[in-house]
Amino acid sequence: MFKFIKKLILFILVAFLVSCTFIIYQGHSMYKEVTSKQSVEKKVKNIKEYDNYISISEIPDTYKNATIAIEDHRFYSHGAIDIVTTARSFLENLKNKELSNGGSTITQQVARNMYFTQEKSFVRKVAELFVAVELEEKYSKDEILEMYLNIIYFGDGYTGLKQASYGYYRKAPSKLSLDEQTMLAGIPNAPSIYSPNVNPELAKKRQQKVLDAMVKYGYISKAEANNISNVEK
Repeated sequence: MFKFIKKLILFILVAFLVSCTFIIYQGHSMYKEVTSKQSVEKKVKNIKEYDNYISISEIPDTYKNATIAIEDHRFYSHGAIDIVTTARSFLENLKNKELSNGGSTITQQVARNMYFTQEKSFVRKVAELFVAVELEEKYSKDEILEMYLNIIYFGDGYTGLKQASYGYYRKAPSKLSLDEQTMLAGIPNAPSIYSPNVNPELAKKRQQKVLDAMVKYGYISKAEANNISNVEK
């Protein structure tokens, strides 16, 4: 009986390794295919030519901090992936028996928006990772964050922070209040749900999560968070 169990475990392990190898191979093939059609450098160049593209120097520090706190709080300390978050998400996916919890870093999200759809598959995730690694090799963290803030979707037809800032608040990002900045930072996670024009109550709850994350990771104090969340509309 013990020998049978040992052989079964060995078989499962080998099957798992073979499956992983095949998925990695397919993911790498997808990566090579998309980047052969248009290189990462050309994609980045095209992004920076967007009419509403703004440099990171034009983006308020509070907004950048809010985004990092809620989306990827170890952004400046990890590479293309965050091993801790990825491992946690992998376990959650196994538990739920579906690819529902992505655990994507900001760099991975840039890679996805550059080349891929939002389809959830392990092959696409691997291809996305290869692009993310290339981005981390060729661009600084600030450059990657700048791209991210210019290509993410904010709902209501607004892509990028500048469009969202003018669309929701009729002002440039540099003129946004702390309340407005932290509200906008929460939208990209689920634009159709957290758009303040669609679900103001859910948007406010999401903003509170942003503020809580900022407090947790030391960007603002609890008192500052309370002052922002209690702003009269």
